[in-house]
This record gives sequence, structure tokens and C-alpha cells, in this order.
Amino acid sequence: MQLLPIRRAILSVTDKSGLKELATFLHDNNVELVSTGGTQKFLEAAGLSVTPVSAVTGFPEILGGRVKTLHPKIHAGILANKDLPEHMRTLEEKEIVPFDLVCVNLYDFAGAVDRQLSLEQAVEEIDIGGPCMIRAAAKNFHSILVLPSPSWYQEAIDEMQNNRMHISLAFRQMMASRAFAATSRYDALITSYLRP
Repeated sequence: MQLLPIRRAILSVTDKSGLKELATFLHDNNVELVSTGGTQKFLEAAGLSVTPVSAVTGFPEILGGRVKTLHPKIHAGILANKDLPEHMRTLEEKEIVPFDLVCVNLYDFAGAVDRQLSLEQAVEEIDIGGPCMIRAAAKNFHSILVLPSPSWYQEAIDEMQNNRMHISLAFRQMMASRAFAATSRYDALITSYLRP
């Protein structure tokens, strides 16, 4: 798919820089916003209508927030290849609505290290669901846009404005590359921290 229409987005971020502007732009252009915990509260406080992830999955966040997005109704919505009719049929049969945009940045593990938290406290800052969503969206860049950092929000907005709420394949591929770079750096930091 060369030009991807943006109709549904999932947003789950630690760094909320620029989030209000991006989410407001999406909301004003009739994009459904789906979100988790703190991000959902932030967006609602900004006056935006947000669908909680638990309303999509039919399952509450559990284990102190460790499990919230790890669910087929989230990941099938991210990983479905929109150019494959059998993928789209499966989504329809399972009553799963696809996503078009994944806006996720990761827990601040570097900050946990800087604050010299105990090992038990530091491991709570290891993000699991975030990297899964980022990598899933990056893998499926032919069918979805991933925004792994606030530094790309304005460029994404410009793309959508210039293409009537569509995103080009070239931009999606570039963002996929940036997404894999982000998760690689994150994993390298955790690896270094845990190495005896």
C-alpha cells in the first residue's frame, strides 16, 4: 500500500512531549484514539475522547500494569497486512479493528539507572508491551505507521496534512528503521545494566 489512510491510532507513551498536539490533530481529523493508563488520563485531561485499551481487549490491566496491551485484539490489529484479503477476513471474523498508527515510546530505563534504583525497582522500568508494539508496527510498515519518538510527530503531521490524512510508504519505512534502532538501543542499555 503506497498511501495509508490514518483512521485509528494507539498511543502509549512515557515521554509526553508533543503528545497533546499530535493527539489533538488526530482527534480533529476523526482518528479514533486508543490508549493505556497514564497516556489515556493525559489525553482525557486535554479534553480528547479516548478509547481505553481495556475496552478493546475486554480485559483489565493486570499485574500492576505489566499486562495491558499483550492481547490478540491489539497485536492482530497492528500486525494484519492490509494488502492480504485473508488477513482482513480474519480480523472481521474475530471482530478486530485494525490500527493505522502506533505512537509508543518506552519506559525510562535510563532514568531508573541514573536514579540508582535497586535491582528489583529497576526491572519494573523494563518495558515489555511497548517494544512489542513498536517492533510489530515496524515489521508491518507496509500497513501501519510507527512513531517511536516525539521528534517525528511534526513530520508525521505534515505528511498527513499534505496527503489528506494519508502517510506515504517511504515515510513509514523510514519510521520502521528508526523504531528498530530505538528498541535496539533500549535492549543494549538493559543488557549492559544486567551484565554481571
